[in-house]
Amino acid sequence: MASGSRARVQAARRLHPEAALEVAARRTAAAPRLRLDTSGFDLIAELKLRSPAAGQLGAAADDLAARVAAYARGGATAVSVLTEPSRFDGTLDHLVRVARALAPLGVPAMRKDFLVEPYQVLEARAAGAGGVLVILRMLSREELDALLDCAASLGLFVLLEAFDAPDIELMHELIEADGGASQLLAGVNCRDLGTLEVVPARLTQLAPLLPAQVPRVAESGVATAADAQRVSAAGYQLALVGSALMQGGEPQALTAKLLAAGRATRQAP
Repeated sequence: MASGSRARVQAARRLHPEAALEVAARRTAAAPRLRLDTSGFDLIAELKLRSPAAGQLGAAADDLAARVAAYARGGATAVSVLTEPSRFDGTLDHLVRVARALAPLGVPAMRKDFLVEPYQVLEARAAGAGGVLVILRMLSREELDALLDCAASLGLFVLLEAFDAPDIELMHELIEADGGASQLLAGVNCRDLGTLEVVPARLTQLAPLLPAQVPRVAESGVATAADAQRVSAAGYQLALVGSALMQGGEPQALTAKLLAAGRATRQAP
């Protein structure tokens, strides 16, 4: 994963030098800010054309703008866009199209990929993204600091993705070092990287270990209203939902249904 991502960076640099990319990124119109609802529960909806576990979920020829607009109308606070090509059929052009469609609706796009270098954070901002996802276990502390520093300098929010307790320990270190200077989110992905199996119990098991000072995000394992209620009750303020929304025939309605379920749990006495 990381090696393929580094190869893509090298190829991109040959076409677009980093200095020129940074100029373009800093000249790109500001993305909408990530705004969380006062109810205490929000949804990050995902555009994902293919999944290694679920197979084909969509096609580049689909009306991507219409799909993400449906997410936004359903109440999504942000839209995650897979830009990794070999496993997910993603491209940076998808991010450009999504960010352009969401801007008038006041919803930010987030780049989801195997990010390994600040160059890719610059690519995300130049494409119009308002945030990026960073997988903690892929990188050294020095590499993580470089990614976070670049994102902060560009005004991007960052979803820090953990898979287990050691990842969360590192997450604590990064958040404490940041000191509230950046908009960080603490995510737990409950997919087993070896088997690709979703293990929802990990979300509840790991939730007490997460930092309390930043919003918590449940990733994978949320497909139904009952799932949304479960993660909301476990203390997650957001859920990232991809495959269920891509497979469902009415993404706006499902987005709204998941949100209502999660928020009802927060409001329960």
